[in-house]
Amino acid sequence: MYELRQGLELRQTLTPQQILLSTLLQLPSLALEQRISTELELNPVLELVEDTEDTAPEEEESTEEKTDEEIEKEKTDEDRMDEIDIDDYFGNDGYEARQQKDNSKEEHIFQNPYKPTLAELLLDQIKELNLSPNEEQILEDLIWSIDEGGYLLVPLEYVAEKFEVDIATIEGIHAQLMTLNPIGIGARNLQECLLVQAQKYHPDTTAFYIIRDYFVDFANKRYERILRSLGIDKDEMMQAEEIISHYNPKPGDGAVSLVNAYITPDFYIREEDGEFLVTLNDAFIPDLRISGVYLDMIKNQKKLDVESKSYLKKKLESAKWFVNSIQMRRITMMKVIHAIITRQKDFFLYGQEHLRPMVLRDIAEDISMDISTISRVTSGKYAQTDWGIYDLRYFFSEGIEAEDGENISTRRIKDRLKVIISEEDKNKPISDEALSKILQKEGFPIARRTVAKYREQLQLPVARLRREI
Repeated sequence: MYELRQGLELRQTLTPQQILLSTLLQLPSLALEQRISTELELNPVLELVEDTEDTAPEEEESTEEKTDEEIEKEKTDEDRMDEIDIDDYFGNDGYEARQQKDNSKEEHIFQNPYKPTLAELLLDQIKELNLSPNEEQILEDLIWSIDEGGYLLVPLEYVAEKFEVDIATIEGIHAQLMTLNPIGIGARNLQECLLVQAQKYHPDTTAFYIIRDYFVDFANKRYERILRSLGIDKDEMMQAEEIISHYNPKPGDGAVSLVNAYITPDFYIREEDGEFLVTLNDAFIPDLRISGVYLDMIKNQKKLDVESKSYLKKKLESAKWFVNSIQMRRITMMKVIHAIITRQKDFFLYGQEHLRPMVLRDIAEDISMDISTISRVTSGKYAQTDWGIYDLRYFFSEGIEAEDGENISTRRIKDRLKVIISEEDKNKPISDEALSKILQKEGFPIARRTVAKYREQLQLPVARLRREI
């Protein structure tokens, strides 16, 4: 029996303009050029400035007399649809997307073919999950919060609060995210990442139960405990270990092949007398404008039938959104990079030893934007600095407070920890306790448990497993 109910629901929706801007924000500079080429093919109203003449065909006056039926039809058409006012779509020359360019830079001419980012590969798979529009938006937000290794950057509780839904809903969507290719993508930790892969490829096996119930013992190679708890022999243990060794601990790595890929910086940052000159690498982005042919059609739209006028209006609106989105992309990217430079000024002045703690939320709050927007802008983008080329995600890391009150980036600590371990005597590897004391003497106040945590994140084994015979 059918029943009619009325309810109040709060749902976050995106306009077509916002969706288009979000799509363009995620594209590196090289991909944007290809996206513009595609739009030019799809929308005849748009054209390249340099490829067309400035002169439009002269309007020809028709000397043919119209019948009473034709006159009446024109009036009917005009009653059914308002006249298209070009000013409603573009202001003073607003239909041309022009950027300040330096076409003298030869290095911008020769570009390698664009390779899709991890986020783009994941977004292409969303339609396979049969989600509601709101669930798709949540999943997309999660995708844009995944780091280079394939792990989730934000707590699920934060996402639930942002979309004003219960945590169970977010957990369900997150579980579906981890089933996308590569399997385990978006996991919150190594155990969860491996468990999803075990559930997919080897459910109800020894390997699955080891990861689910005895992961800490397995990671520390305390095999005797596992043998006693599961009641298995060494051969079965070795088979399970062989299976687990083939799982991918970093699903984000290798998802997009970067072999022989030349990195094209999206930003050029140069320091002069303590000031920073920032250039967005968009010199190869073409100027766009409305085709002269279609401008002429707008001026003479009374000659168009209803269907033609509707088509023209739709394409004009699409062109407006596209041009404005390109301009908004440029503004947004410049806002983000300037906010990063402001927070990481010492890095850009003195080098990576002066990298400070910073998370996506910091930049989002600084420029009053959403974390997912910051994630889109920084994903797959690179900056050429005085110290080399850096992925924008390099500048984001957690931090700890030193005894003098200074905030120290965990990335600096991890980099130093990696160097100490690489230079240790492999006959007498340094224990976590000793590593903690070394780092403390160097001004990094971290405990043994923190050293163990960072070491595991760096995929470095404990001291006894680093010993070489």
